[in-house]
Amino acid sequence: MRIKKVESAGAFTLVEVMVTILILSVALIGASGYRYYAALDARKAALQSTAARIALLFCESWRGVKGAETYDPVTHLGAELTIEQLFGAADAATEDDFATLGGFRVTTNDASYNVTLGYKDLGVDLRALNVTVGWSPQGLPVEDIADPGVKLFKLTTYTEL
Repeated sequence: MRIKKVESAGAFTLVEVMVTILILSVALIGASGYRYYAALDARKAALQSTAARIALLFCESWRGVKGAETYDPVTHLGAELTIEQLFGAADAATEDDFATLGGFRVTTNDASYNVTLGYKDLGVDLRALNVTVGWSPQGLPVEDIADPGVKLFKLTTYTEL
């Protein structure tokens, strides 16, 4: 009598199935984490580029009126942006020897940005215009621009008087 050897029909053992599930789970968790942090970084980049655009818009608009102390961004830019005045020149502290024109809150793309305008006369015919934009990484309204969690973007330009 001859004994035939029974061959495996290609089935998987329980250990092989468990190892495969473990490897796929680790790969899925890694891909999910990557996607989460990519979306978070994209949001941070969008907030920062919007802050830079706001600073440039305020700076160039103010420079267009030759750095006038009567410049009001609410009337100049209010049609394009949602702007509200936070404080006037009398209520503001100076930064880096700049006289503060005022503070404003700009709301765009579901995020709030605080903008502070300052100026400094550098000579007979030259004025430095400084725009500081502050925002929170979450896009929430900023109460105090000096808060360590607030991100800042500063832009300075010069104009002839």
